[in-house]
Amino acid sequence: MKFSVQAFNAGTFWVPGPEVYWMESWNQREEMNVLIYLIRGGNQNILINTGPPQDLAIINRAWLDFFGYPEAQIVRTEDQLPQNILRSQGLTPDDISTVLVTPLQAYATANIPLFRNATIGISRRGWIEDFQAPFYHLHVPRHLRIPPDVNQYLQNEGWEKVRLLADEDEIQPGISIFWAGVHHRSSLAVSIDTKCGKVIITDAFFKYGNIESRRYLGVMESMMEADATWARIRKEADIYASVYDPEVFRRHPDGILA
Repeated sequence: MKFSVQAFNAGTFWVPGPEVYWMESWNQREEMNVLIYLIRGGNQNILINTGPPQDLAIINRAWLDFFGYPEAQIVRTEDQLPQNILRSQGLTPDDISTVLVTPLQAYATANIPLFRNATIGISRRGWIEDFQAPFYHLHVPRHLRIPPDVNQYLQNEGWEKVRLLADEDEIQPGISIFWAGVHHRSSLAVSIDTKCGKVIITDAFFKYGNIESRRYLGVMESMMEADATWARIRKEADIYASVYDPEVFRRHPDGILA
């Protein structure tokens, strides 16, 4: 089975340069997008990430406090809400069969309960180490990893739809994941077979400058994981893309990767 892959921008924010490039770009800010990817094929509609909360107040207040400038807050139009992105493609949330989440952060997890018919794929390692039983203190508060209403859905009504993924796992023929690490314990790389070759989507690098110029992330948990994961992506992928980089839309008009 060959699938199509298209990126959509669900919001824009700006971060200090050293957050994207370790120990670089001290006097500049980098534009970041909150990207959602729609994968279609074989009567399946699959999402990578669900976009930031419908109400941005809590996450934006936290990011303003953390970064200290207004541009760090997510800016989004009505058209960029996930349900409206899907509507533009002739779909509704009920048409989504699978949601893959990477990483467990509110800008990726916040709208999971919209997708009542979807299987929810989450890294088993990340579910434990990023949320349920972290080995060490995490700088992002728990409610900004999985918001309380989403946690309530996942742990109760939606629990039978949760699929905790092994470090190497097949979602269905033509779509697989591997544990990526680098950024978070819940970071995955999603590999998709398309007519253009293998497409890999991940949060394990922020921008093309990371993986192509081998410039480490400013916000990461392991340089060794970066070396290993980025080398694997470069080897296996014909096309690769981040869940943050606006360059995706310049390299792939209308966000169509395949």
